Amino acid sequence: MRIISFNANGIRSAATKGFLEWFRAQDADVLCIQETKAQEDQLTDPMFRPDGHHCFYRDAITKKGYSGVAIYSKREPDQVITSLGWAPFDDEGRYIEARYGNLSVVSFYIPSGSSGDLRQGFKYEVMEWLRPILAGWLASGRDYVLCGDWNIVCSALDIKNWKSNQKNSGCLPPERDWLNGQCVDADQALDIAAGQGWTDAYRLLHPQGEDYTWWSNRGQARANNVGWRIDYQFVSPGLRDRLRSCSVYRDERFSDHAPFTVDYAP
Repeated sequence: MRIISFNANGIRSAATKGFLEWFRAQDADVLCIQETKAQEDQLTDPMFRPDGHHCFYRDAITKKGYSGVAIYSKREPDQVITSLGWAPFDDEGRYIEARYGNLSVVSFYIPSGSSGDLRQGFKYEVMEWLRPILAGWLASGRDYVLCGDWNIVCSALDIKNWKSNQKNSGCLPPERDWLNGQCVDADQALDIAAGQGWTDAYRLLHPQGEDYTWWSNRGQARANNVGWRIDYQFVSPGLRDRLRSCSVYRDERFSDHAPFTVDYAP
């Protein structure tokens, strides 16, 4: 099973830069997209149904050209869910879940707080609201893969300029404490066995890795690899042992984010 997560920063823009051609060559089972920045009726061109994939969208209804998530699936899901029950979050198009038997694949787009105090406050609200939801999923007995742009780094390994970003959204201590509090470290086998946390697929497979998935458009951030790792695949305990490999694709620039691919054993 191959799952790709990608913040497109506009799926139509990414398509013009060759993303869908690249995707066709990946033989992926599921693609989770964030920031589609489109309404579904704007994506009727066959190019947005690559190789017969089943395509599902949750658009932002607060304003057009904003946010939005999608799932492209080789196999038709048994069920697709697009609401978690809180309109301020749901209406911005930030969650979609595809269910296949006992497996759920989620495309998440957690808010950024970089525009100011108002949005940072909303981000904190979202974090606290999600806490019991994430715990409930862990306790449900289902297998989950949580893909997406979480707009938070976990540690100094996940950001080029650690010290200078301590007061910036995405690297604030309360944000990092919240995200790390949802996850288990690679050596916390007892917690994993007890179903007490999520596993960061990249960090398990690359304990000392320093790959980034997002770069600012300012200056020469991407050319100089001054980036952040904020795009993840978090897995529930039952999938931990099925993690085989992962990669961040940087050879082409489809967005300010890079696609993140994880391969799972059958």
